[in-house]
Amino acid sequence: MAFTLFDFIYLLGSLGLFLFGMKIMSEGIQKAAGDRMRQILSAMTSWRVLGLLTGVLVTALVQSSSATTLMVVSFVNAGLLQLGQAISVIMGANIGTTVTAWIITLFGFKIDISTFAIPLFAVSIPLIYMKREQLNSLGEFLVGFSLLFLGLQFLKDSMPDLQSHPEALEFLRGYTDMGFGSILIFLLIGTVMTLLVQSSSATVAITLIMCSKGWIPFEIATAMILCENIGTTITANLAALGANVNAKRAALSHLLFNVFGVLLVLIFFYPFTNMIANWMMNMGVGDPRELYEYTSRLSQVYDPASMSAISSTETLTDPSLAAIQAQIVSLAATVSIGLSLFHTTFNLLNAFVMIWFVPVYVKICQRAIPMKKSKKGDTEQTHLRYIRAGILPTGEIGLLQVQQELAEYASRVTQMMSYCEGMLKTDNDVELKRLYNKCEQEEDISDAVEVEIADYLNKISHTELGKESQSDILVYYRVATEIESVADAAVGIAREINRYHQLGKSYTEMVRNNLLQIHMIATETALKMAELLRRNKLSESDARESYTLEKQLNDLRTLLKAQNMDNVRTQKYDYPESVSYMDLVGYYEQLGDYVLNVVQAATKG
Repeated sequence: MAFTLFDFIYLLGSLGLFLFGMKIMSEGIQKAAGDRMRQILSAMTSWRVLGLLTGVLVTALVQSSSATTLMVVSFVNAGLLQLGQAISVIMGANIGTTVTAWIITLFGFKIDISTFAIPLFAVSIPLIYMKREQLNSLGEFLVGFSLLFLGLQFLKDSMPDLQSHPEALEFLRGYTDMGFGSILIFLLIGTVMTLLVQSSSATVAITLIMCSKGWIPFEIATAMILCENIGTTITANLAALGANVNAKRAALSHLLFNVFGVLLVLIFFYPFTNMIANWMMNMGVGDPRELYEYTSRLSQVYDPASMSAISSTETLTDPSLAAIQAQIVSLAATVSIGLSLFHTTFNLLNAFVMIWFVPVYVKICQRAIPMKKSKKGDTEQTHLRYIRAGILPTGEIGLLQVQQELAEYASRVTQMMSYCEGMLKTDNDVELKRLYNKCEQEEDISDAVEVEIADYLNKISHTELGKESQSDILVYYRVATEIESVADAAVGIAREINRYHQLGKSYTEMVRNNLLQIHMIATETALKMAELLRRNKLSESDARESYTLEKQLNDLRTLLKAQNMDNVRTQKYDYPESVSYMDLVGYYEQLGDYVLNVVQAATKG
């Protein structure tokens, strides 16, 4: 099992092929599904049980719980799935991965999707060159699918081949007689082994070999089976390192779900394994615990050479040894069924119990990975929430992230309006200064967010996108620019209020009430803008309320300007206050115009 430099390079190349295949496959399916992807995922995961069944089905098809959880984490990162929905799918993935073990146990082989990879190229390449964009996208998906599973096969081949060299693990038989301590030791061994081979199915196969050779008893083998559930979570957690907070929470939930399940089984470990053995004996299959005891007795009678011949797959000429060999093969089949039954029963019971605690898992993950706080302790983040540095996601998911980010951006800018309202209502210098500083800080962040979103859109524009998505990029550029203009208008209001108070003056009650009235309408238009941006596609009817609010704002502006000179002439307030008053009215009018520009851009898009 020498692992050379070439083997290491082969491993890296296999990983690169796997990641490239996943990227191409994701781009293809996203372009084919388009805006329907969110609806499809929401429909599949709207109910916890339905989400669990989705995880079972997908994992049974791709025969990799790691691949399923990777997709789930990427969807959470894009805002396509909520954390609770993701947890139920991940629970189902644990059940789906047991299908592979049953295929091996019952039929003696594993359905290897990689064997269909090359023929799929023959189907996919003609689709890529067809005129219909949907067929092109389907062809890309099939190419990515083929590359993904070729990469998985190469990745598996490049790992240290413990399955073909089980003798490297024979030394472990010396740790099987330490009571419950042996259970804990082999729990750790099972976890580490799955981390190394990156395949829970391979760990199951290795465990089966060790058990069938009589090196470890059935109970120890079940302990190793338990911990492959923990080891397989490392893939999703590694993928989430560069993702957003919700994606990190989804990956953590995968680990917690499996760890809590294992701890629960450990409390009833021996009764649980005995229950599995009793089920098998009642069904007439046999006792999976008998193989270890049988081989232990044989080792006391036969010499090592005879034992090696008995445990081999070669045909023996000695009738007595051949009979013993046949008995061992029969008992090994019983052990295989026993381990598969244990694996499936554990995951079914774990999912059945834990699915009712999905809200609890959500709260635990939210507490374990809180939203990043600013220096002053505010809970809002000073960076993008849905877009993260690192590997650029596929184009369609990237645009969905931008859509989520623009809605968050609009909400953040709307928060500035509450600071302006507080400044209008107070004459306290300390409070006014505090609110003004917060508004200035938010405007600085707004400038940075606009640049970051624009840079991200620029990167996405160089990926492969459908025609509709290419036009969406231009829309999102304009929306980001107009939202930043809303922030400029809001900070203009705050600066004017602060400037007037710096002169040692306060607004009269009439001016203050009029400003609060126009402020209320302007805030309502901004809130409506943020609400509309959270929707997938906007129609003219969606924007109608924004047009109505903007007209109300303009009508009030016209009325206040018309009344202003009469109020100055009748000395209801002096001329310097009138100047500041009209400047603020002008800022509110500008803000309403910018908000309407955002809605118009999003509607036309």
